[in-house]
Amino acid sequence: MRVLLLGSGGREHAIAWKIAQSSMLEQLFIAPGNAGTRNHGTNVAIQPTDFDTIKNFVLENDIHVVVVGPEDPLVKGIYDFFKNDAQISHIAVIGPSKYAAQLEGSKDFAKKFMQRHNIPTAKYATFTKDTLEEGYAFLASMKAPYVLKADGLAAGKGVLILDSLQEAKTELKAMLADAKFGDASSSVVIEQFLKGIELSVFVITDGDSYKILPEAKDYKRIGEGDTGLNTGGMGAVSPVTFADKTFMDKIENQIIIPTVKGLKAENIEYKGFIFFGLIAVKGEPYVIEYNCRMGDPETEVVMPRIKSDILDLFEGVATNTLSERDIQFDQRAATTVMMVSGGYPEDYEKGKPIYGLNAVNDSIVFHAGTTSDGPAVLSAGGRVLAVTSYGKTIDLALSKSYNTISNIDFEDAYYRKDIGFDLMNYSK
Repeated sequence: MRVLLLGSGGREHAIAWKIAQSSMLEQLFIAPGNAGTRNHGTNVAIQPTDFDTIKNFVLENDIHVVVVGPEDPLVKGIYDFFKNDAQISHIAVIGPSKYAAQLEGSKDFAKKFMQRHNIPTAKYATFTKDTLEEGYAFLASMKAPYVLKADGLAAGKGVLILDSLQEAKTELKAMLADAKFGDASSSVVIEQFLKGIELSVFVITDGDSYKILPEAKDYKRIGEGDTGLNTGGMGAVSPVTFADKTFMDKIENQIIIPTVKGLKAENIEYKGFIFFGLIAVKGEPYVIEYNCRMGDPETEVVMPRIKSDILDLFEGVATNTLSERDIQFDQRAATTVMMVSGGYPEDYEKGKPIYGLNAVNDSIVFHAGTTSDGPAVLSAGGRVLAVTSYGKTIDLALSKSYNTISNIDFEDAYYRKDIGFDLMNYSK
């Protein structure tokens, strides 16, 4: 099987690492990839949203499967682009249709979908600049804290949680009337605040059946104890200790099955990953958000825990035979700790040489934001490396990741030393 993987982050490196292990693989290309993905395939200088160049490449290189890593090309309709072009419609795309990708691309679309299919989620209402006064009134009817979500994609920055009613009103005006997040906040969802502990659950679906992947928990805040600014993710662990069989059965029956059945009932084409961002409230699961692709850094712990051949699963998605495929998990825990550039998630410098990568032997280092200059590897993003390790327990896996990090260095590197802290003492 000849595969093109789109993307350049830690998620894509982890997927490339997993694809490279497949007995079904003939050749893997990654567009554009990074300094780490080149160890598993051939990087090609194509951006994931450059659909015309991607078309030419897949035809010239006899590609059988296109695996879409990031959300942007999905929301912009790469699945439909392939399906509606007779020259490339035979090539499988692992990712949902443009309409289906609104589950991530529009908070309002996702909320209405959940309402229609009785999927548990927080109470909400949606407002535009023309209904700003109604938005103020809705806020006044709620209790603090107040949750404001830009309806569209805002690079992970469009969700605000505010303790003051006045501040919430000010931010609502900034989002709607002053376009704080551009077009993404032309509509804003105001949502009931749910207090609990979060986790991420993933499935892969062919539109009819699905397979549940290992669950994970990620850590978004830059500071220890989940303090400070939100980031793309500072680490992740899998499995999640409180997600026992009883809880996972609730997730499957109340959330996963209604979602997959709802998509099919509404004739929404969906072939790929569904990410369920969930929160456990007094032992009950609620959906915070959908994503139409795998999470990052969760992929860096999920892929290592899948024992099955990932291309076999992708073939099942492409041919609507996923129900016939087998999925097995590695029973060991996996943990990821992100090494980030100093100053991230605000201003940071790129181009810092990274030392110590060749000496790693007890962890897997997935590259999140790197580039190469000959044999040298340089930082090229805010999140630079994802250091993943296995262990009999989360604690043992984390100790390996931290030991590996102590032997890797680049100028102003920073990482959180408390990944997994909240799971150690959690009780329902």
